[in-house]
Amino acid sequence: MKGNMANSEIESTRAGKYIQQDSGYKAFIPAPLPPNPQIDFSDDLQAKLSEAENVLSRLDASIQTLPNPELFVFMYVRKEAVLSSQIEGTQSSLQDVLAAEAQILDPYRPRDVAEVINYIDAMNYGINRLNELPVSIRLIREIHARLLAGVRGFNLTPGELRRSQNWIGPAGSKLAQASFVPPPPQELVQALGDLERFLHIEDNLPTLIRIGLAHAQFETIHPFLDGNGRIGRLLITFLLCEQGLLKKPVLYLSYYFKYHRQTYYDHLQAIRQKGDWEGWLFFFLDGLAQVSVQAAETARKITELREMHRYKIMENFGRVVGNGLKVFDYLFQHPLVSVEQVKTLTKTSFPAANELIKKFVECEILSEITGNKRHRRYQYTAYLRLFDEVELR
Repeated sequence: MKGNMANSEIESTRAGKYIQQDSGYKAFIPAPLPPNPQIDFSDDLQAKLSEAENVLSRLDASIQTLPNPELFVFMYVRKEAVLSSQIEGTQSSLQDVLAAEAQILDPYRPRDVAEVINYIDAMNYGINRLNELPVSIRLIREIHARLLAGVRGFNLTPGELRRSQNWIGPAGSKLAQASFVPPPPQELVQALGDLERFLHIEDNLPTLIRIGLAHAQFETIHPFLDGNGRIGRLLITFLLCEQGLLKKPVLYLSYYFKYHRQTYYDHLQAIRQKGDWEGWLFFFLDGLAQVSVQAAETARKITELREMHRYKIMENFGRVVGNGLKVFDYLFQHPLVSVEQVKTLTKTSFPAANELIKKFVECEILSEITGNKRHRRYQYTAYLRLFDEVELR
């Protein structure tokens, strides 16, 4: 081991080793990927890999057949942002985020909604940055800086690798009560360098296996003082897009991790304690498969809803059908709207925009959500319902 500490090896698995530190605690030093001995592709794991590859491919194809894929990516990204942030303890819902983005004043809105909005910004920034930069430690640090800008954790060196020891355990626990202690600071450069090399090495390892290994390894390294879980889950999305498995970030895998939160943590810990990479990979691939099926079904329902409501608009809007369709497309990226927004979008007068909104309400496409007589806001409720949580196995 590198560094000036006097260490003695106390435990070792194929995933790495626990090292006794001078201060008396044990820190885990991960072994470089891929695992050695190599992954045991049992029949069950191979079958789950094939299933995940197939359904992910179908999801990507289903998104590409949508009339305008960009209209639909908007909500998928926000869904993932909300769920990933909730795993880390935020209270904000998808509705809270949309209302904040629509600048609807609400004194009861959770204050942590800004954290979710930062996640959305980090996701969009990262996806665009992939056109110029591969998934790398440099990109991860840039994303981390955006994730924590101006929100909880802003004082914990956003974008910088930690210079002190962190640990994982119950809220308020001290280092002595930690359930897991990641590598000490002086080991981070080596561990992250090994991870980056693994991401881009050319071998026969299936891409989904590589992504699953990379996520778990990143969470084990835990290179930042805050935000490691969210960055690790963003890493999955960036790798899926970079490797061409998804052309758009339409997979809200955090729903699966949130639904099975304790199992998620248990599998990550089993890697460190037992070297059980195979158990983690089966869990990870099962999540990919389930959520891909769910996301593809959502895309199908969006298409059906869009066609049904377009027909209503064309049948009932008369001379303003052109502006009606323009507003309708706008709703897929802005499902909460005001008359003022419609006025700006259609370049009409306020009374004309108000009449247009009334037609949407009469056709049961929009519903008013504030109860106010002035400064009203309208919601595309049927569309939002498609992103409600559904049952997973």
